[in-house]
Parts: sequence; structure tokens; C-alpha cells
Amino acid sequence: MRLLVVDDDKVFREELGELLRDDGHSVTAEGSVAKALEALAAGEFDVVLTDLKMPRTSGMELLREVRARWPRTLVVMVTGFATIETALEAMKSGAFDYVRKPFRLEQVRETLRLAEQEREFGAPPGSARDPLTEARGLASRGRHEVLFFGDPPPEAEPHLHPVPLVPEDLVGIADRCASFLADHPNGAVVIAGAERLVAVHRLEDVVALLGRLRETLAGHGPLRVAFNPRRVAASVATALAGSVTPEETHATLEALANPIRRGVLQRLSDGTAAFSEVMRAAGLDDSPKMSFHLRKLIDSGLVRHEGEVYGLTTRGEAAVGLLRDAAFLPPSTDTDNLAFPRGSVGSRRAPRSN
Repeated sequence: MRLLVVDDDKVFREELGELLRDDGHSVTAEGSVAKALEALAAGEFDVVLTDLKMPRTSGMELLREVRARWPRTLVVMVTGFATIETALEAMKSGAFDYVRKPFRLEQVRETLRLAEQEREFGAPPGSARDPLTEARGLASRGRHEVLFFGDPPPEAEPHLHPVPLVPEDLVGIADRCASFLADHPNGAVVIAGAERLVAVHRLEDVVALLGRLRETLAGHGPLRVAFNPRRVAASVATALAGSVTPEETHATLEALANPIRRGVLQRLSDGTAAFSEVMRAAGLDDSPKMSFHLRKLIDSGLVRHEGEVYGLTTRGEAAVGLLRDAAFLPPSTDTDNLAFPRGSVGSRRAPRSN
């Protein structure tokens, strides 16, 4: 993976960088948040490992910048001085995980392994679909008049209405959909390349747009949104999926994005378990971190806590079934909304925007 190590301790960051390079990772090491931001602006990274406490600008401030500007990049907090409460607060603010100094290299390796799993979650094998094929299926035999946003747009076909996707103009996308539906009561919308929207807008703004389109299409046809799984983090993929599906589904997908929580669900699918059993199944030896993930699962309605044991709710059982099949299931009918990883047929890879 492409790693950015940020620590004001030169010896520590250089030694960690060498160890990670020996493991086959591409590593850039910087001594300040300012230098880290320059590196992030100049290149693309999968994971940032940053010290929590540094002079002038803290790791928390770097976390906020990364979440706002590079949401695909995961952040791991490294702490030797702050309390566990502060590290957990970082996770609540969007950090993927934290490790404490002094740490064993195996702990860092395990964290990076989990980060790799989270990045891959948005694109399980066999789940990729081609947006143009999706649009043609909706348009076949005149079931729907389909407005297709793509770059470049394909040639027009019967019942298929291609238009360019202009990522910078979210308002224009919404207006074009509204005017199209005014002329076509059975209209449907397919957007190819949602990762290009996320590259130039805040994720919250893209989610808000897709939510408005979903509401606008109610009573008409479905909304289908394709994204390149190599260019969005799992958290972005789940946000895109949640924006076009019911809130309950969104919460489930968000909970499933984290590999630790997936491990907990898989263990509980075998039966109820005590806290210590769940910790062993998750591969953790940090009880506050385990409590954080269990609370996420309980709040999302997937896990119940009764007395001394944890178990799956009905929704949790369904979520385990979702994990066994695919992270993004095909729709049951042609009236369902869907966000899906994009295949390569009939589409073109979007250029880098960072």
C-alpha cells in the first residue's frame, strides 16, 4: 500500500518507514502536518499513520483535513502520550484505528491488513456491473426512458438519453433530472462515475444530491449510481450506497465496512458470546477499542446486549447473509435504487482528480 508516516520524531519515523518498506509498502515520511498536507496534495495515499501529539499542529487537525479533502484515505492515529479516551475520540471523528507507542511491528502490520480489507470491501468479487449495460437493461422494451450521465456519453439509443457528466455542476445534474422527469413520467437515471463527483465536492454534498435525486424519482423509475471501487474508500462506497437506499440499509452497510465489526458478526452468527469471546474473535487485545466497535454494532441495530452476552438481532442475521453473498446485492426488481462498483465494459476510467 501507499503509506504516509507523519511524526516529529525523526528517528521513529525513519525506522518505521524502513520497516514498512521492507514489508513491500511504498512509504513517504514527513515530520510535520504542514509537510504531510503538501505530500497529500502532490500524491495519492492509501493510509496515513500520524502521531497524535505534535508541535504546532496536532494529528487530530491532520485527521480533519484528510477526512474533508481526501476521504478515500484511511487515517491511523499513533499515540504515546494521549489517553485512550483521546484516541477513541479520534475514531469517532473518522480515524480508522489507533496504535499505542511503544508498539510491536506485528500490531502495525495487523492494522494495515485490516485497512486493506476495508478498502477492498466496496468491491467484492463478482459484484462489479457496467453502468451502460445497466442503463440498457432499464431501457429495454421501453420499460423506462433512461437519462444516462457519462463521460464520454455513449451514442443515443431507443429509450436511452445520454448526456455528459459534468462533476463540477451538482446543481446542473439535479436540474437536468427534474426537467427530464417532467417530460418522461417513467424516467430513470443512471450516473456512471460517481467517484468523479466525490473528487471535486465534499462527500456530504454528493450524498445530499443523490438523496434529492432519489426523492425526485419517487413514483417514476429507479436511480442507479456507479462508482470506480479503486478510487473510493469503503466508507465512501457505503455512503454512496446509503444515499440511494433506505436509511436502515445505509446504517447496515456503514457498520459492515469495518473488518473488525465484520469479524464480530461472523462470530455471533455461531451463537451468543461473552465480551472476552468477542474480543478473541475480533483479534483485539484492547478492551476500549472492542467496546467502541460493539457500540457501533448495537447502535446500528445489528447486535443486542443481554446480561453478560452479545448476540445478533434479526437485522444482524440478515447482515451476515449480506456478507456471505456480496457487499452490494443486485436489485430484486427494475424499480429498486442501487449504488454499485463499476465494471470496465462500456465505461472509461476517470482521470485522477487529486
